[in-house]
Order: sequence, then structure tokens, then C-alpha cells
Amino acid sequence: MGIKSKAAAAIIVLLLFLGSLWLQGGLDYHLDSCLKGYNQVNKLHQLSNSSDADEAEDLQVLKICPGQTFQVSLLLSHLLAAPAYTSDVLLQPYLSSWDELVKFMDALGPMVGLISKEIESKTSIIRQLAVLAEKNPEAELGPDVYSINSVSTVTGKNKVSKHIGAYHSVRSMIWVELNRGVVNFHHQTDSGCRTLLRLHRALLWLKLFLEKLAETPATGHFRSPSELCREAYQNTLAMHHTWFVRRAAELAFIALPERGFFFRLVCVQNQEGLRTILNRVARAIGEVYDRTQKALEENGMLDLP
Repeated sequence: MGIKSKAAAAIIVLLLFLGSLWLQGGLDYHLDSCLKGYNQVNKLHQLSNSSDADEAEDLQVLKICPGQTFQVSLLLSHLLAAPAYTSDVLLQPYLSSWDELVKFMDALGPMVGLISKEIESKTSIIRQLAVLAEKNPEAELGPDVYSINSVSTVTGKNKVSKHIGAYHSVRSMIWVELNRGVVNFHHQTDSGCRTLLRLHRALLWLKLFLEKLAETPATGHFRSPSELCREAYQNTLAMHHTWFVRRAAELAFIALPERGFFFRLVCVQNQEGLRTILNRVARAIGEVYDRTQKALEENGMLDLP
């Protein structure tokens, strides 16, 4: 075997190992269960941010991109459906957003695709927990939606109580798992909260990458997607990874396609079109991320082992 062949084999081994460690989850779950579907049109009214009209317009502008498995318009619609009440995130559209982001990563090539497999295993864990909770609804009765979201809904003198499922939203999952004693702040447990934290960290990495990819430098000299992705990683996920995983991640990013590929991926002709679309997506990701960050922080869950 020549030197180049040995180097290629070593890179493949490193990246396979990276796939198993990417989110530091020790993931040996391979589950296919899914949450029940949801109607996105009915969820849009739950957005609490002030840009409802702008976001609705975005949905009309972003069309299906022919020939692509990843659909940025579908990703945006899931993201817009996720925020609910005053400070919560619905888990069904949140996980559906990740389904589309996985397709985005898969489109970038087999090296990054190894990372997406790890993401899929994380979303499967939460989905399986939701399915198990649905099979035993009495034991898994979730909190009153108004009490966990500081929503005051009053009919006459009595507040209307509305209990939701254990895995209906980020805050209901946190409430239920804390009350069940599933979350351990010192040792690893198979909890939805711990799994969510790993997804949450990865979401910030992708948000930052998309923002960097959307930027138009004043000098007119564009940096490569590979460099931008590596920089986004170093500013986010790298701090949670070992030296070995960080080195393996950088190898994966080297294989990223050039900028023109991203034009075709979202069906635009130039950087201006890419900037418009990616900034819309990054803004929607930011709303979901900020709400999740607040819920985790309020419950001291930003450093779960």
C-alpha cells in the first residue's frame, strides 16, 4: 500500500471515529420511531416574535428547489413552526428542522455525512422517549403549559389549565425529566435533556457557519466554505471536544465543496441570493437557539455531563 493510500485509509478511520464521538454522546442508539406529524400551517400562529408578516412572506418567496434532497424552504418552515408561547420550543418541528439539516450535511459529502449520522441518532433518542411516553400517558402527564411558560390565560376568575405531553416541548421535557429524577448533573444518563444539549451545541455551530457563508467581504475576496466551517467549529463545538476529535473534525471540513455548490444547493445564481436565503435561515435558527438556551440555562443544564 502506497503512502497516499495509507494516508487516505488513516483519514477514513479518523472520521469514522469522529462519527462516534462528534457530540460526545456515547451513542449506541439506532431507533427508527418518530413523533406524530404536525400541521405547520396551524403552528405558525404560535410564533411570538414580531416578524410574523416578514416570515410568512419568506415562506412564499422560498420555493422548492428541483433536484435537491435538501430543501431550504422546508427547513425554514419547520424552524418557524418551532417557537411557541412566550419562551418555549415545540419538539416536533424542532426535530423536523434537524431532519432537514441532516440532509444539508449529507449533501456536503460523505465526510460531513459521518457527522450527520451522529445527529440522526440524537434525534432518534428524543423521538423514542416521546413514543414511550405516549404509550403510558398517565404516568407521563406533562405540566400545565401556562405554568412553565408564564402565560396568563384567564376565563372569568379562573385560569384555564392545559396539560401537555411530556415531550411536547423543550420546557415540558425539562419539567418531566427533572421531576422523574432522570437528569443527573454529575453523571451521564440517557435523558432527553442531555441529548438536547448536544443538539443545541451543534445548532450553534451550523448557525454560525451559515452566517459566515452569507457574508460578503468588503474586499470582495471570499474565504472558502472549508475555512469558514472550521472557524465556526472552533468558536463553538471545539471547546466541548477532545484534541483528537478536533483534529479529526478539521480533516472532515477540508473535504467541503466550493462556494458554487451552495448556490446550486439552494437554487440561487450568486452570492447576493445566497446571502438573502442563509440570513433568513440563520435568523430563524437564532430564535430557536435563544429560547432553548434560556430554558437550559434557567435549569442549570448547560454543562450536563
